[in-house]
Amino acid sequence: MATFPDSEIIIVNDGSDDDTLALCAQFPVRVVSHPYPKGNGAAVKSGTRAARGDVLIFMDADGQHQPEDIPRLLEKFAEGYDMVVGARQAGSQAGAHRAVANDVFSRLATWMVGRQVEDLTSGFRVVKADKFRKFLYLLPNGFSYPTTITMSFFRAGFSVAYLPIHTPRRTTGKSHIQPTRDGLRFLLIIFKIGTLYSPLKLFLPISLAFFFSGLGYYLFTFVTEHRFTNMSALLLTSSMLIFLIGLISEQITMLIYKDSD
Repeated sequence: MATFPDSEIIIVNDGSDDDTLALCAQFPVRVVSHPYPKGNGAAVKSGTRAARGDVLIFMDADGQHQPEDIPRLLEKFAEGYDMVVGARQAGSQAGAHRAVANDVFSRLATWMVGRQVEDLTSGFRVVKADKFRKFLYLLPNGFSYPTTITMSFFRAGFSVAYLPIHTPRRTTGKSHIQPTRDGLRFLLIIFKIGTLYSPLKLFLPISLAFFFSGLGYYLFTFVTEHRFTNMSALLLTSSMLIFLIGLISEQITMLIYKDSD
């Protein structure tokens, strides 16, 4: 508040039962409260709807995001970017399993968009409000809002930059991510990354894998048994179906982003 006295600070209380409201009452901030916990994505959407400024800055409330990094993010943002994301560097306290998952997601996103994605799941970012609101309806209420909005910006052709930051150990709360329980959720996020940006780029390799498997199996059975088997037919048919699903998904994705100019 001292560094940016004219800024509007919004605290989203996602149905917490601690002393959040009492603490916020001691400072000149706006509080948006949920009657019950809805999730990180829902909190981001509520804060975005309540904000009146043209530039939005998102920070987690667990003490890992440091306000001292905001001027650096804004300086990078002023170079003409639509969104600047704080990219957590090696040594940041995120947990080994989360660091590995984030690295996998970032590498996949880099391949999808053809540009270096340094941190796909970081929630510390500066963004133009009008462009962010274009994709508000796509954001999930729970997990993975950073993934969704980042891939949406790349798909729409908006400018995205990354700035190195260090996140210390969290000072409040605890992570709700559990490797076993969230394994399937992480897998779904991987597919979501592909379908948000370019579904055909994800479906085509899978289709080709089925096609060459079916073709190879057919050649094997033709040489050894002189016949075309049901398995070969299944693999080749699956290849065609997966390709067509990817083609249709690509057209649907284009319709989703048609109003993002």
